[in-house]
Amino acid sequence: MDGTTLKISDENRTYKIGYYISLFGAALILLWIGIFKFTPTEANGIKNLVENHFLTFFVYDIVSVQTVSNAIGAIEIIIALLLIFSVKFASLRKYAAIGMIVTFLTTLSYLLTTPGIWKIVDGVPITDFFILKDLLLLGFGLMILNGKNEYK
Repeated sequence: MDGTTLKISDENRTYKIGYYISLFGAALILLWIGIFKFTPTEANGIKNLVENHFLTFFVYDIVSVQTVSNAIGAIEIIIALLLIFSVKFASLRKYAAIGMIVTFLTTLSYLLTTPGIWKIVDGVPITDFFILKDLLLLGFGLMILNGKNEYK
């Protein structure tokens, strides 16, 4: 690997297909959600999460609800683009991975910091299941950062 291109071996085709499905799937999710962050609906939807988090509780004292959401959306879009471009420019892969790890650790921590996010329904604890997708995306980010893909 010369740091600029992603070379692919033919040793494990299933792994390769799975990797690219994961990569483009993660990019699609980040891009889609990132774009949605620019809407007033999503800005208001994440307000309770952001204002109750120990790392972000103060941001609404500085900027508007929409500005915070726009900034988060821009970060998600940048990470999605890093993932996409890492197919051609392997040196971008570690930046995409770090962005994913920080983003998804933060969003998963909302499960611990947001009041009322956990409920008991029919004796089963439930939460905002949409956030749980971040477990998979965090795992994929860690795999990318590890850098031991079979086809560097």
